[in-house]
Formats: sequence, structure tokens, C-alpha cells
Amino acid sequence: AGASTSRAEAGAEAGAEAGAEAGRDRQDGADGRLGRATSLPPVALHVLPLVEAFFVLCECLQRKIDQEAAVAERERSTAAETMETAADASAVASTATTSTAPELGRGMSASLSSSQLSVALSQSQFVRFAERHRKLLNAYLRQSPARFEGSLALMLKVPRLIEFENKRAYFKSQIQQEHAERAHNHTIRICVRRPPHLLEDSFRQLHRRSAEELKGRLTVQFQGEEGIDAGGVTREWYTVLSREMFNVENALWATAANNNATFQPNPNSTVHDQHLMYFKFVGRVVGKALYDGQLLDVNFTRSFYKHILGVPITYEDIEAIDPDYYKNLKWMLENDITNVLDLNFSAELDHFGKRGIVDLLPDGRNVSVTEANKLEYVQLVSRHRMTTAIQEQIAMFKEGFQTLIPNELISIFNDRELELLISGLPEIDVDDLQANTEYTGYTAASPVIQWFWEVVRGFDKEDLARFLQFCTGTTKVPLEGFKALQGISGPQRFQIHRAYGASNRLVSAHTCFNQLDLPEYTSKEQLLERMTLAIHEGNEGFGFG
Repeated sequence: AGASTSRAEAGAEAGAEAGAEAGRDRQDGADGRLGRATSLPPVALHVLPLVEAFFVLCECLQRKIDQEAAVAERERSTAAETMETAADASAVASTATTSTAPELGRGMSASLSSSQLSVALSQSQFVRFAERHRKLLNAYLRQSPARFEGSLALMLKVPRLIEFENKRAYFKSQIQQEHAERAHNHTIRICVRRPPHLLEDSFRQLHRRSAEELKGRLTVQFQGEEGIDAGGVTREWYTVLSREMFNVENALWATAANNNATFQPNPNSTVHDQHLMYFKFVGRVVGKALYDGQLLDVNFTRSFYKHILGVPITYEDIEAIDPDYYKNLKWMLENDITNVLDLNFSAELDHFGKRGIVDLLPDGRNVSVTEANKLEYVQLVSRHRMTTAIQEQIAMFKEGFQTLIPNELISIFNDRELELLISGLPEIDVDDLQANTEYTGYTAASPVIQWFWEVVRGFDKEDLARFLQFCTGTTKVPLEGFKALQGISGPQRFQIHRAYGASNRLVSAHTCFNQLDLPEYTSKEQLLERMTLAIHEGNEGFGFG
């Protein structure tokens, strides 16, 4: 098997080099990634069968060891049961059984070790090949995402080598496939009040829904409003609910010490009787947003993204929560603390002004931190801040999240990629928005359109977010940029329509169509005044008019 894999690797290696060389001659795009915006060069397509053959062989060997491991596990279980039965028999029978059992175990172990050695060799060859030719492999996946479930499926075993755009395409395809396979597509209809009642109403109407129901289409109505939900109202519900769920005044979530825009569970959330049910609900909403392709107006701390993914945290992750505390811990590790620091294995608690002590290990308050054990202290105190103190909240959030998004699907992303997947691009690129705008009744050269873009470029970040929410129902930008803006029936670019009638009317919007109705104002100053008033007074609320 090892020789076959080596020969296959050699053939694939030669072909991939030729394909990559041809691709380098045709690189385009600012980042120069192979085949980014063009079809693959002919040479790359010619060598694809060699690459696929190598992958298939490696996958067959992996499947073989998995099967052998399963058989060995069954044999070990059978042997254990035999030994247990023999223990109840006569002493002679018991002795005979116990003397042969080790031989049986050694035989299985030797057989398994031989197979494991062969597969370990093929795995190392595969990883080495994938690392060397990751650009070409990602180009193949970009050209046809279906290869994730076909000849290049083994790439999912090393997700660190897959580009984010390819991971996201695979993620979306799996969700769409599940949609297609479901026998019944339920519709969930909720009617909610706006803040301060939105969180309570949404929780009450959704937290008892089954996983099957939650995977259905969601339609939202705001109580007392005339808007019909064709997508825009739901997008606004996600945006406004995000702000309510992560409002620190609710004491469910806390912000990082240096950044009031990143969140992690509040260890003092126990002030609410139902706090754990709310964390499960928030996990469901985040999972539902990913399932529906919606973006949320929230950013978590780095360690919390890792908790969602099931990735181990390190003490360095605390830097994103409390930079000063991280500097102190780092100083401890890099310097001799003998006769310098007077610490013990405990941590302080602050429950709304009431202070307490928690031991980091048994009787930790009476165990001094020394030069010899300081690393253990740093690990334990960091784990307490990022995990132990909020362990129940994390567990309930994940339980809710995994109701819709299985761990094996989300785990292909790293923590930074998960942030992008949940929250979208952090910056609003006005040039990209302008490049992906369609006009009706105006042209790009119309004076009012020229004024419009000058006004938008003059907005600060807060007003720019208000403007985007006014037009599209959300402050977030799709990961692919504004070319992938979603409307009532799929991708729908931003539209500016000429609004006929009095020139002093306010601008209006149809968020289901990403459409702005813009009157023909007589000056740039009038446009600025009317636009500013509209986005500040009318950025939330739906009606006909």
C-alpha cells in the first residue's frame, strides 16, 4: 500500500507542478490566487485525474484502517466479555482464560500496528502533497465545489488548507442539500413587539420549537405595523434582536475590558432565573441565522468562538478579553517571580459588588504560586476567566446552536472565519456599493446621483450603518461584498429608483428589494438634510407609503 501511494503521489506531484506552473502564468486578482477569477488553464485540467487518483487511494487506505479499528474494538469487547464470564467459572478455567487473553490482545495490537503504520505513511504523504499544492487544490474546489463530496473529499480532513471562500461554499451547499432533502418545509410565523419587549416575545414564541420546526422558513411581523415580510422584516428582526440579546443591561452577556463591541457570557447571569434557557435561545438564534444565511450584528471574544468550535483555548486568548491582565500573566511567565509576587491558587469573584473567592484547585487559597508552578497557575486562572466561570452558559449556548448547525459542519472553520461567517465584513465599502448599484429613472451621471454618492461618502461609520440598514434591513455586508446582496428571491443588487412627485419628500426604501426611492432634489444640501432625517428617524419600522 505504501509503495502504491508513493507512486501515485509521484505522478500527482509531477502533474500538480505542471498545473501550478501554468496557473502562475495566468494568476489574476489583487491577491494573485490561482484561478481566482478565470477558468483553470488546460494543463491544470489535464492533470486533475492524477490528483484525484492520489486522493482516492489515500481515502481508501483511510477507510481500511477505520474498518480494521472498528473490528479490533469489537474483538477487544468480546475478549473482555469472555474474561468477565470466565471470572465466574472455576479457578482453573479462569486461569486458562487470563493466560490466553494477553496473547489475543498482542495479536490484535500487532496486526493493527502494521496497518496503522501503512496509513500513517499515506497520511503524511497526503498532507505533504496538500500543503505543497494548496493553491491548485483550492482552485479545483473553487471551480467545482461538488468535489468536496467527490474526489477531493479528503481535503475536509485538513480544513486549515482550505480557503475560507471554499469552506463557506461547502457550508452553504450542505445547508441547501438539507433543505432539499426535508420532506416538509414548515413556516414559522411570529408576531413580536419592538424593544423593550422584542427579546421576551421572541424567546416566548421560539424557545420551545423543535429542531425540525426551526429549520423551516421564518416570517416576522412587528405588532401594529403594516409591513408584509418578504425577507426585509426578518432581516431587521435579526438586526434588532441582536442588539437586544447582547444588551449588557440584561446581564446575560459582558463586553471585553478594552472593547465594548465584543461579547462573552456574563458569569453573573445567574441573577436571572431562566438565564440558561436564554443562552440556549441565543445559541438557537445564532444557529438559525447561519442556517438561513443571515448576518448578525454581534462579535464574540476570540475564546468564545473557540468554544463554539470545540477548539482548546490558551492563556494568550485572554488578551482579547483583558489586555492588561494578559500582560501581567505574560510578565509572570517571562520573569522570575521568587519573592516578587504573593499569589495563591485562587481567584476573586465579583457578584454585583459582593466579592468572594474561588479555589483554582483543591484548597488552592492555601497553595502559593511559585516559580516552579507558575505555568499551572496561569493556565488555571485563564481557564477560569474564559471557561470555568461561564461553563454552564457556554454549554447551553452550544446546545441551542447545535440544534441547527452540527459540530462536524461548523468545525471546518477557524475562530476568525467563524466571526466572518456570523457577522459579515466589518467595514462598509462605499466604492463596492456604488459599483454594484442599479438605476431606474436616473443614470450614474445624473446630478442627483453624483450628490448622493458624495453625501454617502461623507457619512461617519454610525450613519453609514444606519443608511445601510434603512435600505437593506441590516447593517452587515455579505461576505462576497455587495454583489451578493440578497433580496426577496435571491441575489438582488442595491437599486436607486427615481421618486416622482414633490422634490422635498423624504427618501423611502423597500428593504425586501434593497431599493431606495430617491426624489430629484434641487441641491446637494437638500439631499443631505432629507437623507439624514430619513435614516435617523425612519431606519426602523415598516409600512406602506
